[in-house]
Amino acid sequence: MAAKLSSSGGGRYQETQNAEINVTPFVDVMLVLLIIFMVAAPMAAVTVKVVLPPAVAPPGTNPPKPIYISIQPNGGLFIQDFRTDLPTLGEDLRTQLGAVRNPTKERIFIRADKDVLYGDFMGVMNMLQDNGFYSVALVGEDNN
Repeated sequence: MAAKLSSSGGGRYQETQNAEINVTPFVDVMLVLLIIFMVAAPMAAVTVKVVLPPAVAPPGTNPPKPIYISIQPNGGLFIQDFRTDLPTLGEDLRTQLGAVRNPTKERIFIRADKDVLYGDFMGVMNMLQDNGFYSVALVGEDNN
């Protein structure tokens, strides 16, 4: 903070405060930083020229069609579009998967209505586990 001396008033010197901000040092520091970044930025760029080979990934196999189990609020149970019931769920699921796919390695997607009773949902989960289907995913609606 600066002080201003004046000869008017009581004593030989009177001190008054100067409340103005001196921005010159701030501008000087900013200009020095600007120059430093302008000099350092080109040094950060890679200057060694290299011809890179193309990155072509081999085409992957198509993933198998997912299997959905749908549970309606009234307790209706579907595998894909085919109606089933709880006691025959495991057998019907193996029929849908076919002999080619390993049922114990398959991920089963469950789509349950928001008004489904928890007991109905747990009945389906228990039946899946009893039949060796341990990879289960729950499907929800995206609210974007």
